[in-house]
Amino acid sequence: MSSSSAFNDDKGGSSSVGEPEYGHDPASGGIFSSDYKRHDDLKEMLDSNKDSLKLEAMKRIVAMIARGKNASDLFPAVVKNVACKNIEVKKLVYVYLVRYAEEQQDLALLSISTFQRGLKDPNQLIRASALRVLSSIRVTIIVPIMMLAIKEAASDMSPYVRKTAAHAIPKLYSLDPEQKDQLIEVIEKLLADKTTLVAGSVVMAFEEVCPERIDLIHKNYRKLCNLLIDVEEWGQVVIINMLTRYARTQFLNPNVNEALLEEGGGGDKTFYGSDEDEDEDEEEKENKAEAAAMAKRKPYVMDPDHRLLLRNTKPLLQSRNAAVVMAVAQLYFHLAPKAEVGVIAKALVRLLRSHSEVQYVVLQNVATMTIKRRGMFEPYLKSFYIRSTDPTQIKILKLEVLTNLANETNISTILREFQTYIKSMDKDFVAATIQAIGRCATNIGEVRDTCLNGLVQLLSNRDELVVAESVVVIKKLLQMQPEKHSDIIKHMAKLTDNIQVPMARASILWLIGEYCEHVPKIAPDVLRKMAKSFTNEEDIVKLQILNLAAKLYLTNSKQTKLLTQYVLNLAKYDQNYDIRDRARFIRQLIVPTEKSGALSKYAKKLFLALKPAPVLESPFKDRDHFQLGSLSHLLNAKAGGYQELPDWPETAPDPSVRNVEVKESVPEWTKCSSREKRKEKKVEKPFYSDSEGDSGPTESADSESDSASGSESISRSEGRGSGSESEESEEASVSEEEEDKPEKKTKKRELKKPVQESESEQSSEEEDRKHERKSKQRKSDSESESDEEEESESESSQSESEDSESAAEVKKKKKAAESKPPSKPVKKETKKEKKEMSLLDLDDFEPTPSPQVTPVNNLLSNSLVTDLEGLSLSDAVLSPATITPSSALKSFELLHRITGEGLSVEYCFSRQPFSPDANMVAVQMQFTNNSTSNTKNLHMEDVKLQSGMRVKEFPEIELLPAGETATAVMGIDFCDSTQAANFQLCTHTRKFFVSIQPPVGELMRPVFLTENEFKKEQGQLMGMNEITEKLTLDTKCRNEHVIVQRVTTAANLSRVPCGSDQECRFAGRTVTSGSLVLVTVATREEGAAQLTVNCEKMVIGTMLVKDILLALTQ
Repeated sequence: MSSSSAFNDDKGGSSSVGEPEYGHDPASGGIFSSDYKRHDDLKEMLDSNKDSLKLEAMKRIVAMIARGKNASDLFPAVVKNVACKNIEVKKLVYVYLVRYAEEQQDLALLSISTFQRGLKDPNQLIRASALRVLSSIRVTIIVPIMMLAIKEAASDMSPYVRKTAAHAIPKLYSLDPEQKDQLIEVIEKLLADKTTLVAGSVVMAFEEVCPERIDLIHKNYRKLCNLLIDVEEWGQVVIINMLTRYARTQFLNPNVNEALLEEGGGGDKTFYGSDEDEDEDEEEKENKAEAAAMAKRKPYVMDPDHRLLLRNTKPLLQSRNAAVVMAVAQLYFHLAPKAEVGVIAKALVRLLRSHSEVQYVVLQNVATMTIKRRGMFEPYLKSFYIRSTDPTQIKILKLEVLTNLANETNISTILREFQTYIKSMDKDFVAATIQAIGRCATNIGEVRDTCLNGLVQLLSNRDELVVAESVVVIKKLLQMQPEKHSDIIKHMAKLTDNIQVPMARASILWLIGEYCEHVPKIAPDVLRKMAKSFTNEEDIVKLQILNLAAKLYLTNSKQTKLLTQYVLNLAKYDQNYDIRDRARFIRQLIVPTEKSGALSKYAKKLFLALKPAPVLESPFKDRDHFQLGSLSHLLNAKAGGYQELPDWPETAPDPSVRNVEVKESVPEWTKCSSREKRKEKKVEKPFYSDSEGDSGPTESADSESDSASGSESISRSEGRGSGSESEESEEASVSEEEEDKPEKKTKKRELKKPVQESESEQSSEEEDRKHERKSKQRKSDSESESDEEEESESESSQSESEDSESAAEVKKKKKAAESKPPSKPVKKETKKEKKEMSLLDLDDFEPTPSPQVTPVNNLLSNSLVTDLEGLSLSDAVLSPATITPSSALKSFELLHRITGEGLSVEYCFSRQPFSPDANMVAVQMQFTNNSTSNTKNLHMEDVKLQSGMRVKEFPEIELLPAGETATAVMGIDFCDSTQAANFQLCTHTRKFFVSIQPPVGELMRPVFLTENEFKKEQGQLMGMNEITEKLTLDTKCRNEHVIVQRVTTAANLSRVPCGSDQECRFAGRTVTSGSLVLVTVATREEGAAQLTVNCEKMVIGTMLVKDILLALTQ
């Protein structure tokens, strides 16, 4: 960089805090020499070992960038710090790199491995920044790396990182459009995201990459409508614009049958104001023809999804962001029935109090709206009155709106306003006002004469521009009724001596020539004067002089023959080609010669033909074919990237494409916390008050009514649902209601039965598991007299069983009604109260430690446990901890006998709870002394762990005789990761470095879930938390028993009962955080299968899928 620019960059801003100042001494010449070191102190600070200095340097550099200074020469010094441990420094380094990565691509590429490491950083801000920098390096070589990074980030646990992934998609697409198909897959995945933070960004990516793929929106349409209110403002704008286009392709025009509606005919006239009589006649004919055609059609019924969109966008009219209000306004204008469009007027008028830039855009759109929907803005007429402080472009737009709103009732008020505006000092504004007066006179016949007289008075104005504009407008008005206004034509003829504005002179000459028979004495004299000054006139005036001469020659050749020839001779040698050409044309036409053709006979008809009066139209008349609020509409020209607004379809497309299957996503109303359910259950008597069964109302709504059946419990639960979603989710589809009716009837009958009986007969669907239910009934019968704490113990495992929960509620009610004394000792009661507290925590979906194994479980043999795996036993009977696969546990070598000099160590994961700490995984170690001498003091030292991990050491083995084997158990908290635990295994003579790395399947413990609970939990872990893989099962692995055996060997999970023979379900929770892990293996024909893993922790889910795939395919 040259020294001058360096001076501008640094010296110019030297007053700012902390920046180096150069050349204070003019004699030093420092300013002019190019050899001094720029930003030398910043480079030193960045190279220092102190994080505080680095942080200060980065703050100053980012401040420089914010002020627009060039800091690109610091790139090498900054990029070195990308691997800095300090989070704050790292964040600022990434901010810098995002700014300069595109300019310094080569240097940025050198650090690409660091950015890739940053993608795995525990801090979500670092992961997002690393992806942002990576996508800013515009080099095609790294496209595969970017693609991989975006795919990983799209599955990230942090919504902020997923949002950044959505932002990176258009960048990658612009760099390499061939990646479109892969990017569409990522967009499809992100569209299923339920986070408001991601929604706006992914829709923006959708609009940039594949706006034509409307099918991706179907399943997410209702979710986007419901999330809209909570999305950030600019995301709302993007989503609303996209949904406007979507709705135009999927719904019918709500105004299509307006001609058939009785109020439509009368309403239209008051809505739009009256038009010309001729227009009304034409419209009536058109309406009759349309009515005849539409009479055959069915009456219009709005699609409930169309209504959902209108209802959910309406509150956004109160947004503080003008762009959001404008987006909603255009949506209503393009999609809403005419009767409902009026709601946007007040919101748009509110925006007129904003900055002039916002006013300009809003008024452009209002001007377009007022042409078609005049009645909307009539109540707000005074809001469009012009202030003296308004900029000229705002004044002209307000004039446009006032002119569009003018009708017989308010024209007098508007004309009084216009009279005031004519006195303004702003000449452009005055000219626009005079044109507006002319338009009002054209459109409203009653005030035509008044306007004309007013404009004639303006002809005596001192300002030449005002007079000139008035002449142009009067000329247009006189064309409507010239015979009545010969006095005005005479008056204007006298103005030719004074007016110098070319357009005005040309207009006067055209009027005199066109209506020369009304002023026979004056016209030849005007031509005489014009012939004198012909050579000095402007081209536009010369052309009108030629026209005047031709017309006078044809009507009054005696007086004007010589004058016309003189003018034509002057024009013959004019400098302008058009004037010479016109002169030759006119001479041949009006002065017949032998050579002149047949046209000369029709000269009079050509020149003196009746000409239609000009129609003064709004310049905004044809702008509505552009989507309102778009740049194309503002410019009145198609801008790059503009998406055309589709026409309404003739027939409605299938609305069922927007239905979301229950399997894919359980309706959100099941997410209401159990505390709320408990409160409501205390009010309601029925036992089956929770509608958490397999079938339930979906969001698809074909009828506006609530549930058609008489079941109180179902309708009440639907009512509760409206708290978490919009009212749309209350509207259940008719077909599903009919299917639910028999089930609801059986439930009603069951309500009348005793509690214990109803426990055994839960629903008619589960007859094939009747024996299991009976065994459960016996257990619950024997415990029915006990108090509520006893029941809460059975619930204290991680599952949230609907059946056991409702049973507990019945017992609570019984206790309250009969006030029976507790049958258990006091000592046990205090212990159970603690567990009740953990149950309350569980209701809010917080993980709790798994319970210790109760003595009851020790009575169960291993083979019995295996037999009972598939049964739905209550949690108190069988703890998850007792479930172990029937096959032997897999052992891993920790220390080989050769490396260990005779000592060999193997370990296995025992899958038993580690009693000192429930959050630790129990690791059973087997020490074998293969040497001839005794081994003493076996213990652990120098444990090296990743952050968050913990180890409980095994007790020291004092003596291990030769040829003997000893066993010990240690506990490791792997913190839900597969990071290795490294430590030294020590004897009395040697130390051996060893490490234990767990398979992902050993980081979890089994939990019991019922089928309903499994479905409910699975419904809450959709989208980003679900991984699905297709596979072909190994030939030995085609039956259910082998599948269960292999899955439970690969992962420490318990079997979940399932009504289908085609599916095997498993459930567990991670040991440290208690995050739920759900596995489904669905078998198909010929060994094909589908593996689905639902897990809150996506990393664990991904790794588990790989392990289970390996187990099932080998």
